[in-house]
This record gives sequence, structure tokens and C-alpha cells, in this order.
Amino acid sequence: MRILLTGSSGWLGRFLAPLLWQAGHDPFGLDVAPGRHTHRVGSVTDAALVRRLFAEHRFDGVIHAAALHKPDIARYPRRAFIDVNVTGTLNLLEAAVAHGASRFVLTSTTSLMITQAIRDETAPAAVWLDETSGPLLPRNIYGVTKRGAEELARLFHADHGLPVVVLRTARFFPEDDDTHRALAGENMKANEFLHRRLTVEDCARAHVAAFDRAPALGFGLYIVSAPTPFGRADAAQLKADAPAVIAKYFPDAAALYAARGWTLPARIGRVYDAAAIERDLGFRCRTDFAAVLAALRDGGPLPFAHDPAYTSPNDHFLR
Repeated sequence: MRILLTGSSGWLGRFLAPLLWQAGHDPFGLDVAPGRHTHRVGSVTDAALVRRLFAEHRFDGVIHAAALHKPDIARYPRRAFIDVNVTGTLNLLEAAVAHGASRFVLTSTTSLMITQAIRDETAPAAVWLDETSGPLLPRNIYGVTKRGAEELARLFHADHGLPVVVLRTARFFPEDDDTHRALAGENMKANEFLHRRLTVEDCARAHVAAFDRAPALGFGLYIVSAPTPFGRADAAQLKADAPAVIAKYFPDAAALYAARGWTLPARIGRVYDAAAIERDLGFRCRTDFAAVLAALRDGGPLPFAHDPAYTSPNDHFLR
């Protein structure tokens, strides 16, 4: 299938485009920055460009991975988030319907599910988050605009029958956390595989699975994260004494961490549950916390990317 892939020069796009080729598709990359998998440099905010590309290439479907992200809040005004994340999504949805595209996959974020209270960890137990969680009260412009994009996608399915799958992805960025720096980057990423991270490779695989299944689903919205080893019954103890819970599932985790000079989380305040996408799409992330421990145990390379020097192609957006 001929696919319009937005964000093709980004971290996800550079892994997703080759997977689409391997699956027999023909991705056409659109990004604000040049890249190996980008065929046209331009912005989704340019409605005329989007319409022209659809008219020229007759895309069968769209994977919309382009966005301004949370770290961009420090660099761009709120208006830019609305232009890219909301208006850009609207431009793509309108063109997809006008040209009879058969499916649309939207990359969203679990970040929009995190209220200020969840972020501050005011609850007595870890908050268990799945697709039914709410009310949704995004705490910043990034979350607000991604929530708006989700609702536009839902509306276009309801009004026009466009098959849509929304993927709320957990963390998969390679750079250091732009807010929390208490732990070294690799240590923090390893910890997050317990409850709120996946690899970029798994994220790309989830998008291919969503694209293939969209027509059968009609509309679907899913959290995408490495499978957590925990159950809901662990929530209270995770908040009080996370190492004790981790030891129940991984008895040698503390020793493996100590040998590396790492620290296990003292407490865990939220857990993303990715059971629904496994149930409905048969998709499960290949890399989980057990894989991280296996690498530590065997002395092999860590199964996730860490690049403190990574910079987003969004740096090109307002130049």
C-alpha cells in the first residue's frame, strides 16, 4: 500500500519506514527536516501541500507520527503546538477522507493521561492506567493538543467511517529526561521498563500492526508500552516499597543493579497497562524489564537506545 508517513525523519519514523517496506508497503515520507526516509520536506500545517501530495500520490493510508512533543514546550509557543498537533492532524484527516484513504493511524501519547495529581503522586497507591482511565485532564499544551488530535480522529471515524487507530505510546525517546535527572539516563530508562517505557523498535512494530488491523477494527485506541510484570494487587506496595515488589518477580534484580552501580525505584506512582492491544491486535512488545535484566546478567548490550546528544528534527520547524 502507498502510505503517507509523517514525521519520517524523526526518531520513530527512521525505524518505522524500513518496517513498512519489509511488510510490503510503499511509504512516502513527509517531514519538516530532510532525512533518509523523507521524500518531501514540508509541514503538515501546510494544507495545500497535504492536498497536493494526496492528489499526486493517491495514498491508501496515513500514519501520522509528526508532532511537537513535550520537550518542545521550552522552545515553541502554544500556537505552534495547536498548528502542528491539531490543525496538522485536521489537514491530514480531511485529505484522507477526500481521497478515499482506507485507514489512518495516529501516534498519540500516554502523557495526556497524566493529571497534575498523578504526576505529583498524591495517591496512596500506584495509579493503574488503561484505556478506560479518566477523566483526562492534560497538564500542558502538548497533552491538550494531542487529546484534541485524538478527538478529531474519533470524529472523522464517526462522521465519515474512516478506519482509525490511535496509539498512546509510552516513553521511547533516546535522550535524557528533560525534567528528572536524579538518575543516570540508562538507569532511568531501565527502571521505566517496569511501568512506562518501550523501545522504538517495538513502537514501530505496533504502528505496523495497527495499520494492518485498522479496517477490521473501525476505531481503536490503545496504550502501547512494554508489558508490566505487576498486577493491580501490587499497586499499594509499589507506592510504599517498590524494591520489595520487584524482588518478588525478579529475585536477582537488586544484585544485578548493584553490580552496575544502578538504583531500583524506591516507589512507583503509575503503571501503564498494555493488555488491550495484546487482546485486540495480538501485539506485545518484545523488550521488557526481563530483557533488561538478561542483558545485565549476561554482560551484553542493553536492549534499548540511549543517546543524550539526540536532537529532534522539530528544531527545523520555526527556522
